[in-house]
Amino acid sequence: MRKLLIVMLPIFVIALGIAGMMALHATKPAPEKTDAPRAGIPALYVENAFSAPVTLTIETQGTVASRTEIDLVTQVSGKIVSVSPTFADGGIFKAGETLISIESADYDFALTEAEAQVANAELALAQEEARAEIAARQWEWEEIKDKPTALALKLPHVAQARANLESAKARRKRALLDLERTKISAPFSGRIREKNADLGQYVSQGTRIARVFSTEIVEVRLPVTDQQLFELGLPIAFEASDYDHAPRVRFSAQLSGKVRQWEGRIVRTAAAIDKDTRLFYAIAQVLDPYGEGSADGIPLPVGLFVTASIDGQVRDDIVIIPRTALRGKNQVFVATEDNTFTQRRISILSADENRVIVSSGIKAGERVIVSPVREIREGMAIEPITRTPAPTLAQAAKSGGN
Repeated sequence: MRKLLIVMLPIFVIALGIAGMMALHATKPAPEKTDAPRAGIPALYVENAFSAPVTLTIETQGTVASRTEIDLVTQVSGKIVSVSPTFADGGIFKAGETLISIESADYDFALTEAEAQVANAELALAQEEARAEIAARQWEWEEIKDKPTALALKLPHVAQARANLESAKARRKRALLDLERTKISAPFSGRIREKNADLGQYVSQGTRIARVFSTEIVEVRLPVTDQQLFELGLPIAFEASDYDHAPRVRFSAQLSGKVRQWEGRIVRTAAAIDKDTRLFYAIAQVLDPYGEGSADGIPLPVGLFVTASIDGQVRDDIVIIPRTALRGKNQVFVATEDNTFTQRRISILSADENRVIVSSGIKAGERVIVSPVREIREGMAIEPITRTPAPTLAQAAKSGGN
């Protein structure tokens, strides 16, 4: 009996374990059923194309330049006897501020001589007019019936004296003008790009003493393609009627360790297409870039390379699709209503890293495929899986196009 128990005990333990495992398996919940794709039919993610009002925006780049930049040139000769503290490379000056003074003694003397000549000429004219008056009275007293000649009445003498007076006045005006030209200034507020003369130097008439530019208005030439010109809604020969209603431009650049932004306007387009690049140029202006037109006190300096974002047309007749739906340059894959695969060619108005703005080739509500696609053919059955609801992308459309 003892031997029987020794043999049967392990068998009994094993049988008990098997029974327990079977009971545990019987109480385990059944696995959830999933809707697996149909066998042999590829499952592809899709998103809905949709329509929404969009402001078309283009991005381009250019270099800031002053609208007015000139050489300061002397109009009289002489030694430079004084210079303004602002007369230095990078100096800032106001309109009409004297930057350089040329020695004026010679021009003072010339003015004095010219004034003396005017006085002499005025005396000579008065004398000739008096003689002419006496001659006219003599003819009346003597009651001569013959008509007197102009010479007898001293009229040519009076005309000559009057002409001499006008000539003397012109010389005085010229002498005064030369004296004024010993003070050299610019007709606008600006900055000095390059200085070419200094205190004590003798300069002759026509000497270039500095290169200066205006800080009242700066301009940026922005290259645009024909398509971008269309998106902006600008004619080829465009000129804004006034600054405030011209198309808005936002400039940005890295300056002083931070991305700065300025605002300007497109005021005109260039007169001709660039023969080398075949591009159009839109001319943007920023008023008072060193004052009210600055960005938080940071001016828009001449020579800075900037990125420009220009607002164009507002369109509500276009369709928007995610950028991941674009295949190649102008192709998309579409899930048809009967869940088959088809390809479309589209016309693209604009695109950025998130979306594509389409003018034709697809309609709002159609499902575009955003999954990678391999070994699939036209008309093949597919299993569309909606990944992102259309309103999410639609909200992004309110920020404008690219």
